Amino acid sequence: MDIGIDKIGFYSPNVYVDMEKLAEARDVEPAKYTIGIGQERMAIAPLHQDSVSLAANAALSILDEDDKEKIDFVLFGSESGVDHSKSGAVWVHQLTGINKEARSVELKQACYGATAGIKMAMGHIALNPESKVLVLGTDIAKYGVKTGGEPTQGAGAVAMVLSSNPRLLSLDNDSAALTKDISDFWRPLYSDYAFVDGKFSNQAYLDFLNDVWVNYQEKTGRTLKDFEAMTFHVPYTKMGKKAILAMTENEEESERDRLMEYYQSSIYYNKQVGNIYTGSLYLSLLSLLEQGPELEAGSRIGLFSYGSGAVGEFFSGTLKADYKNYLSKDKHESLLNERRELSISEYEEMLQQSLPKDGADIEIESEDMKEGTVYLTGVKEHIRQYVKK
Repeated sequence: MDIGIDKIGFYSPNVYVDMEKLAEARDVEPAKYTIGIGQERMAIAPLHQDSVSLAANAALSILDEDDKEKIDFVLFGSESGVDHSKSGAVWVHQLTGINKEARSVELKQACYGATAGIKMAMGHIALNPESKVLVLGTDIAKYGVKTGGEPTQGAGAVAMVLSSNPRLLSLDNDSAALTKDISDFWRPLYSDYAFVDGKFSNQAYLDFLNDVWVNYQEKTGRTLKDFEAMTFHVPYTKMGKKAILAMTENEEESERDRLMEYYQSSIYYNKQVGNIYTGSLYLSLLSLLEQGPELEAGSRIGLFSYGSGAVGEFFSGTLKADYKNYLSKDKHESLLNERRELSISEYEEMLQQSLPKDGADIEIESEDMKEGTVYLTGVKEHIRQYVKK
């Protein structure tokens, strides 16, 4: 059965920080941020945007009434969940108006959560060919002011509708996965910020990529020549370049150059948004599809997903004919271009805002709530309050 991605879209908050200005404020050479890690702008989530509202906004940007009727599974991948019990998927289900008979579940494994959702969706559709599944990757990467991870923050969500006979990308059932219990990045329940061993995490990412790529080749008999382009989980965009260099170390220079050319198209959106954890790989895929040249039907795209802790997976898909007709390039470019730049002082103040931790009620008001469709407007009697315009 032909199963894959029928629709894809993303949403990011309407405020950002310029990375050159952040570097100057931190007495760092700007090239360390713009070239060294490969970031240009960094989306910041105001208090009225959390993982639920970001996901709902992303979903509403692509769903039509037929989708809402046929979607019977909502899978919410995130490491920025807002409740230990209730899934973010339940809120998104209500805010988007999806049919009441749908199942709604939250998935967590660092940046791998949305990929787990895709694998579950494929199995569900194989058993229920008329079904559609909404898969969400939504996160807020937040490390704090003047921390080592500060330039690799970000915020946003990617929404995908999976179905049989998709119009964008058919997914192959040929993946290779790996799980190891390591401590390269983690966030205890008591901490607002993650702990990370940056050097170890980078190496773990590349080690996992090598292991699953070797396993994938053994399973399928495919080589790099079978792929038109590769997309990667990119916590910062320079990581994708490191991945290609690792994969092509023993390949012809022409192979590396070809993949590097597509890599530039695949990081366009990520460079403007920053790290969105579970959505990062799929924002890169979307960037390739919208910002890259139109590829021939049947072109194979490789996808590498990595979630610290750690789980990695390599899988692939083939492009459908006329896939460009079903994308929203202009809308996504407008979303990014119409954002408001924060001064460094505004950014620092916004980053340190948080909801009360003592159970107190709060009402949220902000001029920036003029954009988007769904907002968190406060907390009342310990229950988050969302509004859909």
